[in-house]
Amino acid sequence: MSTPSSTEPTPQRLQAIAAQLAELRDHLQPDALARRLEELEAEMGASGFWDDQDRAPKVSAEHARTTRRLDAFRALQRDAEDLEGLAELADEDDEIAAELEEQITSVQSRLAELEEARLFSGKYDAGDALVTINSGAGGTDAQDWAEMLLRMQMRWAESRGFSVELLEVSEGTEAGITSATFRASGENAYGLFNAEKGVHRLVRISPFDSQNRRQTAFAGLEVAPIVDEVGDVSIEPDDLRVDTYRASGAGGQHVNKTDSAVRITHVPTGVVVQCQNERSQSSNRETAMKMLRAKLLERAEQERKAEIAKAKGESEVVGWGSQIRSYVLQPYTMVKDHRTGHEVGDAAKVLEGDLDGFVRAELLRAAGKAPTAEGGSDEV
Repeated sequence: MSTPSSTEPTPQRLQAIAAQLAELRDHLQPDALARRLEELEAEMGASGFWDDQDRAPKVSAEHARTTRRLDAFRALQRDAEDLEGLAELADEDDEIAAELEEQITSVQSRLAELEEARLFSGKYDAGDALVTINSGAGGTDAQDWAEMLLRMQMRWAESRGFSVELLEVSEGTEAGITSATFRASGENAYGLFNAEKGVHRLVRISPFDSQNRRQTAFAGLEVAPIVDEVGDVSIEPDDLRVDTYRASGAGGQHVNKTDSAVRITHVPTGVVVQCQNERSQSSNRETAMKMLRAKLLERAEQERKAEIAKAKGESEVVGWGSQIRSYVLQPYTMVKDHRTGHEVGDAAKVLEGDLDGFVRAELLRAAGKAPTAEGGSDEV
């Protein structure tokens, strides 16, 4: 999925775009999408359609996704076809040459966005994501880093056009947070956040160290798919311990204060979820149950993958030594992903939520379309 370079001659760039577009067409199958759109519209136009509150929202959401995908491909195809005509005129007109360059850049960018969808093949990849940040080794620095990581991930989600809802935050003892959970709602949210799952390492001069020493801190990111169908995972009521408590935040910094926060423990597995962003206990409990189903589903999926890996004789290192990415702020600035080798020198930009390059590189690697980092080194 290489992007044609602007240093290449225009004919070669147009040939590369045409090849990418043909490959994308084979994957998206626009004729099949159009037929599916007709089926959905017929169902939505049927008498009593909106009376089914379970089925109607799902059909409506699929209709919206299919429409967006088909419209985006058709517009891209039209613009790509126009490039040939512009190229013929560009040799004799500098203004048209400039317009051609803008159009090529636009088409390449939109091609990359649509091609990204080819990288999602999991059952839940297209749906919403439940993202949990936990502070790790590093004391107060780790709790501060966890809050920085939370902010970065939420900003990235918003830049992708996702709806973001902060569900729970547990404050740190001196600064930062010990944990937080938010929901990212939008197309392919779960598939995208899977690329961020793992341990993130921060290296900097600690603002909490009176001797201004360089410190290393860790925070972990977990992601689970949001499942609306109860049948996707079975939960016995007798396996649950439900506690209520007064929600608290740093002066309203993260969430509204309420008297109805809910914590649910799934006793057999030890999985704990909590929600405190709603004003009523019943709403918090309903949201917490969705969170629990999501985490149990992710746990089951991880156990399935572990069994497959074991059968193949593979092993997976899990722990604070297996960080996926390092963010170095001192003595130089660099962010490096240890899985792909992708790195960026402007750490401040990354911490503001500029993660697309890292995510795309990991999605390509996971799909077997790009090499892993040489040697898998954690050195930065």
